[in-house]
Amino acid sequence: MTVFELPGPRPTLADVARVAGVSSATASRVLNGFPQVRDQTRRRVEQAVGALGYVRQRGTRTVAGHRSTRSIAVAVGEDGPWSFSDPSFGRLVRGAGAELARAGMQVVVLVVRSPKSAQVSAARYLSSGHVDGVLFVSTHARYSVAMAGLAVPVVSAGRPLCGDATGVACVDVDNRGGAAAAVQYLLDSGRRRIATVAGPKDTAPGQDRLAGYLEVVAEAGLYDPGLLAYGDFGQASGEHVTLRLLDRRPDVDAVFVASDLMATGVLRALRRTGRSVPGDVAVVGFGNAPVAAVTDPPLTTVSQPVEALGAQAARELLAVLGGAAGRRRVVLDTALVIRESA
Repeated sequence: MTVFELPGPRPTLADVARVAGVSSATASRVLNGFPQVRDQTRRRVEQAVGALGYVRQRGTRTVAGHRSTRSIAVAVGEDGPWSFSDPSFGRLVRGAGAELARAGMQVVVLVVRSPKSAQVSAARYLSSGHVDGVLFVSTHARYSVAMAGLAVPVVSAGRPLCGDATGVACVDVDNRGGAAAAVQYLLDSGRRRIATVAGPKDTAPGQDRLAGYLEVVAEAGLYDPGLLAYGDFGQASGEHVTLRLLDRRPDVDAVFVASDLMATGVLRALRRTGRSVPGDVAVVGFGNAPVAAVTDPPLTTVSQPVEALGAQAARELLAVLGGAAGRRRVVLDTALVIRESA
C-alpha cells in the first residue's frame, strides 16, 4: 500500500504532480486526457489525484471571476500582413491548435495592432471573460505592455515577453545558438568574409540571430561592420540590401541570412550580379521554410521547430490553467540542415 502525505485541505495540480513524481505539465496532460502519456505515469497521477482528493474546477469560476469558456485566444501582435503571409505562422498555430483541441479548447485568433487605443481595446476584450487564456505571438516587443496586465494567464510563443518586467512566460527557439552554428559552419568551410542580412532591429529574432552571428565572427577576429545589413524578413528586402552590400563589399564570400524568405532575395541578387552559389558566395538561411528546399540551389538553413514551439506554448498555458506554476522560459533547440547553397 502506498501512503501519501496530504499537503493541505485544498490540493492543487502542483500538489498532484509532486506526489506523483512528475512535472505539472505532465499531470495536466493526464487530467486533460492527452494520449501521449505512458500508462505507468498515468496511473501514478491518477493515484495521486485519488489520495489527495484533488477536484478539477472545470466549468466553475476561473480567473478574474469568470466562468470557463473552454476557449483560448491566439493574440497576434503585428501591424502588417507579415505574420499571416509567413508559413511559419501557420505551422505555429497548427501546433498549438492540435494541443488545445486535444484538451477540448476552442481557438480564437485576435490581431493586436500597435496604436495604444487598439492595444487597450484588445486587452479589455481578453480580460472580459471571453477566453480562459492567451497564447501571444509577435516578433515585436512593443506589444508586451498590452499583454502583461491581462486578467487571464498568458504564454508568449517567442521571446518578446521574456526577461522584462512583465512576468509573462514564454516558449522560444534558440535563435542565437542556431545563428552561431550556421556562421561557425561557414567558417569551418573556409569562408572568411562572411556578411549577414539581419532581421529588423526591433524584433527579438532579429536581435538574437544577429547576436549569434556577431559572437562567432568576433571570436574569429573577423568582425567588420561593413558586412552588416538589415532587412525586414521579406524577399524584396533581402535582394535590395544584398545589392547594396555587394556594391560596398564585392569580396564577400558568404552570407548568413536571418530568414529563408530574405535568403531567396539574396540568391536573386547574387544571380543578378553574376556570382555563383556556393562557388563564389555561400548562403545560409534561417527557418527551414518550405521554400528552402526548392530554391536554386536548395538552401542550407537553420531548422527551427515551429510546430513544436506552438505545441509547447499551448502545453505550458494548459498547465497554468490547470493550477501549475508556469515556467518563466522554455527554449527549444535548432538544427543546421545542409543543402547545396553552402
